Amino acid sequence: GGLPQPLSGAAPAVSNVGSLTGLTFPWMESNRRYTKDRFTVALSPFTVTRRIGHPYQNRTPPKKKKPRTSFTRLQICELEKRFHRQKYLASAERAALAKALKMTDAQVKTWFQNRRTKWRRQTAEEREAERQQANRILMQLQQEAFQKTINQPIQADPICVHNSSLFALQNLQPWSDDSTKITSVTSVASACE
Repeated sequence: GGLPQPLSGAAPAVSNVGSLTGLTFPWMESNRRYTKDRFTVALSPFTVTRRIGHPYQNRTPPKKKKPRTSFTRLQICELEKRFHRQKYLASAERAALAKALKMTDAQVKTWFQNRRTKWRRQTAEEREAERQQANRILMQLQQEAFQKTINQPIQADPICVHNSSLFALQNLQPWSDDSTKITSVTSVASACE
């Protein structure tokens, strides 16, 4: 029983667990050998032609990445104005705006898609900030209300005044340090008689 023996033949002590990282156990060795053999067999017919990477990359030659389109300040200003009024454009509206701004239809479409994504993220962040602020205010109000109830002397309920047990329960304040606030049952009972 116990720990399997490493290939080195020396059984590590329990206090030496940190040094186990460099050891090779039998099941690790066989798995490594199997993986290496399988990898070598799999790659041998493709050693010259096969490219490493995602499988779909191997089907077509890599495309040249299009440089980032930069818009003029006027174009951005007009796009932002239009977005402020209208978050979605119909194809005819998009074509007209693209023509007016000397942009392609695809550029306007992509700009609006990206701007809607940014807008959704910003509104979500604003809503979260508002929610957190509301929670802070609510916690503050709850704490203030709790402090008021602790510091406020309890008014005698007319129903309880005539019943000494209820009056004693009403005046029971376990959080109070001042034991003089607690009216004794006998003094209330004698006052009611």
